[in-house]
Amino acid sequence: MTKKIDFSQPLMVLAPLAGYTDLPFRSVVKKFGADITISEMISSNALVYKSEKTLKMIEKSPSEDPYIVQIAGNSPELVRDAVLILNDIDGIDGIDLNCGCPAPKVFSHGSGSNLLGDLDKLESILSTVKKYSTKQYTSAKVRIGVNDKIPVEIAKAVEACGVDFVSVHGRTRAGKYKAPVDYDAIKAMKEAVSIPVIANGDIKDYAKAKEVLEYTKADGVMIGRGAIGRPWIFHQLKEQIEDKDISEALKKQIVLEHFDATLKFHGEHGTVMFRKLLHSYSKGYTGAHEFRDIINGISDASVMRDMIESFFNPS
Repeated sequence: MTKKIDFSQPLMVLAPLAGYTDLPFRSVVKKFGADITISEMISSNALVYKSEKTLKMIEKSPSEDPYIVQIAGNSPELVRDAVLILNDIDGIDGIDLNCGCPAPKVFSHGSGSNLLGDLDKLESILSTVKKYSTKQYTSAKVRIGVNDKIPVEIAKAVEACGVDFVSVHGRTRAGKYKAPVDYDAIKAMKEAVSIPVIANGDIKDYAKAKEVLEYTKADGVMIGRGAIGRPWIFHQLKEQIEDKDISEALKKQIVLEHFDATLKFHGEHGTVMFRKLLHSYSKGYTGAHEFRDIINGISDASVMRDMIESFFNPS
């Protein structure tokens, strides 16, 4: 079986982001050259209970190849049952265990970044994914600790489970999304293990990606918030292009395409869901503040489309 992921060149990976990286968003990003796309975080519990909403979250666009589903869970038994369900779904190339989500409800549930405080538990759950999954790849997404930084211990624990690669957000759970990213910690993890390491955290342009790859010697970068409102960032990374070289006409085309894909996938409710994406897309434009105020009251798709048409005007 040929391997779908080639680690010989630095990879550009879309990070899983709850509420953002749904199928429409991933399909737009894929078009711009993201090497790997990952689903939003899927609750193992919801999956085991066959929640229709959760099963829909797993659906992928035909262009997503390779495609990885990320799950969160707090016990080996629950995670095993979730993996067995995913095994029966075609088109999934790997299963990623979330060991990094800092959200209080995930943490208090005993999953996400909670696992970084109990590496034995992390190993037993991650080993369970590896043992039962029939997919080509098993991976983990981690941070560098809960309150204290223990990057090397985490990297070794993950490697011991036989995973194919690990993605590291260079902050502790306590650091949330505001503390400075510790690229030294990512570098130390890369040096401590023989599996590929993907660097994540505050990588928002080509210059930063290049600097992080050179400094940490990581095998790729993972971009999450840097792609919201700027899905063409993957194209910029691959082609070494500056922001100013992305035309306004192309931006407008992408916003409309993303909007249409959101409506197609989510139905009428997609209009309301798309508001927050328009907040990001409109950043830096003249009149963005007023535009946001107006769209916050729009739930009719055709009215929203007219607003997008008139606001993102390349003239």
